[in-house]
Amino acid sequence: MGWLRHLLGDRVPADFDGSLDDGEHVVGSAAVEGGGYLLVTPLGLWIPGPRRVGWHLVGKAAWSTGVLTLTESEETGTAGAAVLLADKTPVRFELSRPGKVPILIRQRVDGSVRGRYRKDLETGGAWFVERKVPGQDGTVLQVRPDPGTDVDLVEAIAEEAARKLAKPNS
Repeated sequence: MGWLRHLLGDRVPADFDGSLDDGEHVVGSAAVEGGGYLLVTPLGLWIPGPRRVGWHLVGKAAWSTGVLTLTESEETGTAGAAVLLADKTPVRFELSRPGKVPILIRQRVDGSVRGRYRKDLETGGAWFVERKVPGQDGTVLQVRPDPGTDVDLVEAIAEEAARKLAKPNS
């Protein structure tokens, strides 16, 4: 990989104080106004702190007039083989020179999604999203209930859906 870095340059900013995993490489980066960087790697998006958000935990990333708004999801539990999610408070990153970072983020978030389905219920609803987890084989079913939705009902549906995905002919 040394010769490749020599040809293409090292895309890790000199003052980045995070620690990439062995074999993890940066495909794009942008300085954040106020300090830190957004770094795009095959495993996720590094945000100021620094810490990496896996692509499967990027609930939403919106780009508008120099600002990337990131809504990160957190795993709140499981229902069988399904993972239950809740969105964290969106965080805004101002980028004066974004380069290809917004495009790279969109490509990787979209690339992690294998399928999605919206289930409306009497008390709200939930998104069911089958996603690829970076660095792992296969997919995981993620379920994000709307605020106020009957979580017990969503868990029962999620558990059944995950079981059917594991055995598609059942």
